[in-house]
Amino acid sequence: MAIGLVLGLMYVLPVVASVVSNQQWHRHLEQIGPITAGLYIQDTVDVPSLPLTPWQGLGVLALWAAGALTVGALVLRLRDA
Repeated sequence: MAIGLVLGLMYVLPVVASVVSNQQWHRHLEQIGPITAGLYIQDTVDVPSLPLTPWQGLGVLALWAAGALTVGALVLRLRDA
């Protein structure tokens, strides 16, 4: 179940972003998605046209990792006595 949830979170945001026709929502969904943020870290060409700079992409990816670790710690704390 956990693997399905993680894969759903990772892959649903880019798919939803590609379907959304509103440019502001499309850009916002690209900015908060973990996969797209991770890919922006690697970009070195045409950086001003990207929704996130490489450093911002690293920050978003770090927030996703911190969130996953926090949720994992809470689940571990609540389920295991």
